[in-house]
Amino acid sequence: MKKLYIPLVFFAFFCLTSCVDIEEHYDFKPNGSCNVVYGFDMSKAVSVLVNLMTDSVRETPQFSLVKDTTLNFYSALPDSISQKMTTEEAKMAQGSDLAIKMDLKKSLMKVSIKHEAKDAADLQYYLEHLSNISMNSPITNVTKKSFDAQPLITGQSYYSYEITDHKFYRIIDKVKFNAFLKKAGSKFAMAKAMLIDMPYKVVLNFAKPVKKMNNSKAILSADRRTVTLVTSMDEVMKNPALMNLKIDF
Repeated sequence: MKKLYIPLVFFAFFCLTSCVDIEEHYDFKPNGSCNVVYGFDMSKAVSVLVNLMTDSVRETPQFSLVKDTTLNFYSALPDSISQKMTTEEAKMAQGSDLAIKMDLKKSLMKVSIKHEAKDAADLQYYLEHLSNISMNSPITNVTKKSFDAQPLITGQSYYSYEITDHKFYRIIDKVKFNAFLKKAGSKFAMAKAMLIDMPYKVVLNFAKPVKKMNNSKAILSADRRTVTLVTSMDEVMKNPALMNLKIDF
C-alpha cells in the first residue's frame, strides 16, 4: 500500500479555533453519468497553525513538503481490505480517485475522493456502499490522528437513496443517524467546544432543468439546473432533516 505521510498539522489543527469546509459536489451529464466529489478543505485551519509555528519548525523539511497527488482509490487500499471486496465493490473503488493538495507554506490542505458513476444505478450503488469500503482506507489514515472526517466525505451510511434518470432522492434514516451520533457525537461536541466551525455545502448540477424539490433551505439557480444547500454539521445534528433532498428533474 502507498502510505500517505502527512505532517503534524493533522495532529494539531483540530486543537485550534479554525474552520473545516466540507463539500459534496454532483455533476450530472446528459448521457446519464455523474461525477461525484466528496472533499474537505482544511486550509483555514492550517493558516492558523502556521501562524503559531516557530521559525525552527517552519525550516524543517516536513514543513516544506508540497503534494499535489491523485491516487487510484483501489490501488491505495491495503490488501487486507481489497481482498475482502466483492467484484462490484472492487470495480467501484477502481473507478474512484483520492486527491491530496498540500502546501503548508501557502496554507493549503485539501483532501477529496472523486468518482464517475456511469448511470443512475451506478451512482446509487456508489453512494450506498462507499462508506463500507472506506473504513481503514487512505482517507481514514490521513485523518485518524485528529478528528475522523471519514463519515463526512464518503456517502454517509445513514442515508437511504432513490436515484433514477429523473430523480435524486435521499432521506436520512433517523435510526441510523442516531447510531452514527453515538459513535461520532463526542468528536463533534469536542470540535464545537473548541470553536471549530464545520460548514457543509452540497451542490448538484443537473443536465436538465429541475421540475421540483422539497428542501426549503436549498437554493435553485435561475436556470433551474443547479441546487445548492449550505448548512453546517452543528445544524444537521440539531435537525437532520435539513439534509433530506427530493429533486425531480
